[in-house]
Amino acid sequence: MDHSYEELRAAALDVLAGREKAPYDVNQYEHLSVGVAEAFARREQLPEALRGSRQPFRLTAADRELFLEVFWDLFRQGIITLGYNDSNREFPFFHLSRLGQRLIENQDTYFFHDVASYTKWLKDEVPHIDPVTLLYVQEALQAFRSGCILSSSVMLGVATEHTFLLLVEAVERSPTYAKPFAAVGKERTILCKVNKFKSVLDQQQRTLPPEVKEDLDTRFAGILSVIRTVRNQAGHPTGRILDREQAFILLQLFIPYCRKMYQLMEHLGK
Repeated sequence: MDHSYEELRAAALDVLAGREKAPYDVNQYEHLSVGVAEAFARREQLPEALRGSRQPFRLTAADRELFLEVFWDLFRQGIITLGYNDSNREFPFFHLSRLGQRLIENQDTYFFHDVASYTKWLKDEVPHIDPVTLLYVQEALQAFRSGCILSSSVMLGVATEHTFLLLVEAVERSPTYAKPFAAVGKERTILCKVNKFKSVLDQQQRTLPPEVKEDLDTRFAGILSVIRTVRNQAGHPTGRILDREQAFILLQLFIPYCRKMYQLMEHLGK
């Protein structure tokens, strides 16, 4: 059975993290390939008779071609680096980089390096997320995976601002809250709209249910401000370089931010 790029990549991360057991030490290309094949065999409950001569399972020809791409993408993204030790410095030997080691220790790493799984997680948290917002978030993750960190932060900033503007539009249509928030729409810039919205929202605190008020300042104004600031720095020729760990954190922060914004939409849009 052949597998998709995302399936191969996710299985490789599981093997590297030790969540899937490999028959050999995972310090060579072929050992990782066999570990991935064995992981699929367990998941798909393939009969032992398919092994042949008690050899480990192997990837199909199509999977082997695609896995080669997966391996070198992991290298380009800084998750693995070539060489096992000072005596074995070159391919096919490899080991986890310091970044890779930190990432796989986090059980949620899978979601931040796999577009399909990140999308599923985001939709689980925000079932009705706008498709335009989702498009930019997915583009941000693709850019992150490709090592285009500045591009990733710009795309995530667009998704963040778009979500806020959707909230403003929902409130403008509300028969209950349109009037109190009317001044927000008169502001010209995003920053001014955010500040005005937050000011009015503070006055409406008593009308908000407990689940909406919980962590409101952090998950709304706080995260929005951080992502917007980074987006503006990346979108202008400041020369400031965002590192991968910072971009990783921003992708992580977007999910609770988005969830909180949609909670506000549901309540304030009535």
